[in-house]
Amino acid sequence: MSMVQTRRRFLAGLSMAGTVGLVRPPPALAAEGALETTTVRISRIEAICLAPQYAGEELLRAEGFTEIHYVQVSPMDIPQAIGRGEVDFSTTLAVDLIHAIDAGAPIVGLAGVHVGCYELFAKPSVRRLTELKGKRVAADDPLLFKLMAAQVGLDPAKDIDWVSSTDPAFNPLELFAQGKVDAYLGFPPHPQELRARQVGQVIVNTAVDRPWSQYFCCMLTGNCDYVRNHPVATKRAMRAILKAADLCATEPERAARRIVDGGFTKRYDYALQTLKDLPYDKWRDYDAEDTIRFGLPLCERRESLRVIRCLPVTW
Repeated sequence: MSMVQTRRRFLAGLSMAGTVGLVRPPPALAAEGALETTTVRISRIEAICLAPQYAGEELLRAEGFTEIHYVQVSPMDIPQAIGRGEVDFSTTLAVDLIHAIDAGAPIVGLAGVHVGCYELFAKPSVRRLTELKGKRVAADDPLLFKLMAAQVGLDPAKDIDWVSSTDPAFNPLELFAQGKVDAYLGFPPHPQELRARQVGQVIVNTAVDRPWSQYFCCMLTGNCDYVRNHPVATKRAMRAILKAADLCATEPERAARRIVDGGFTKRYDYALQTLKDLPYDKWRDYDAEDTIRFGLPLCERRESLRVIRCLPVTW
């Protein structure tokens, strides 16, 4: 039996479980064996789109985890934090996962979680991505914008006037709102805030615009040592987070309330709008390996193909 077929059978089992009884312990827990550890650490950033890992705390407890820690990290440092062993799992942008593995980070892609979430805002005078040639651009994730620019024939290094900083106080959203940059690429709740302030216009929405809407935006990523040493715990954590993605799709009000009450974001209206807009129910339909291949142009050594081989598909 091929690894891909085995992985798909595992995901199909999750699909059959549906969203009924989301917080009940799965009946197959005993057959899977005991958890090697009851502790799991998951990253925490301000992005609402990572809602499944936040809304899934109760589901993680139903899987047998008793110590669930959410560790604050920088959005751009998620793969590196996983590789350093500061967190065990996190949803992370697929292009960041690919780039980190290409750089040698000891992390592994486990599954796609959701499609879309980033939106590219521009000044009224800019109608399409190609018109950003020679313009000033800021982004919550420059790697994703570089891939977007390359897809339309722009050279990200030569054609874009990048505005960035390592200063923690750097705020690309405010630079765009103040008219100091021509375009801004952001993740929730930043697009919701710009719309509320009636600033700019959306020229690319990765949740609905091709080709971005045809691939995973974010993927569940794990620390290689944790995955290798705790296969049962890894499977159960993965199952809980993917069930939580179902919860976000079928009961967005309930999931939004959970992440607000848990302190992961402040505004319920922004959280609810995000959960309603993003297709959290697509994780069964899309292929994580296709997403990896789509992002390979960012790689220098193309070693990111090993993310496919490292997928825990033998479950």
